[in-house]
Amino acid sequence: MNEQIKTYLEKYPQEIVDMFTALRQLIFNSVAVDLEETIWAKLPSYYNGEKVVRLIPFKDHINVEASGVIQHKDKLADYKITPKGMLQIYVKQSIPSDVLKIIFTETLG
Repeated sequence: MNEQIKTYLEKYPQEIVDMFTALRQLIFNSVAVDLEETIWAKLPSYYNGEKVVRLIPFKDHINVEASGVIQHKDKLADYKITPKGMLQIYVKQSIPSDVLKIIFTETLG
């Protein structure tokens, strides 16, 4: 994890940091390319060229911004999807790893 993102995460509770770390690892495990990890518009972002996934932490959940979320919303019925098409995962919910792996592969691949 780059230093910018480590610093960014310092203001969040440990359970959010742990969830963020798990989601970040899932992103890297989902694609076989070198991703650029950076802060863009004050948000942790993962790029493969023009393709992007963003993880947006809040105090009690993380929003996952990825173009593939909408195509798989039927598999994410237990989770909220915002009007902008972002998946919200709350700290009391498990991470839908199987579906997210597909979403990250489709979005960044």
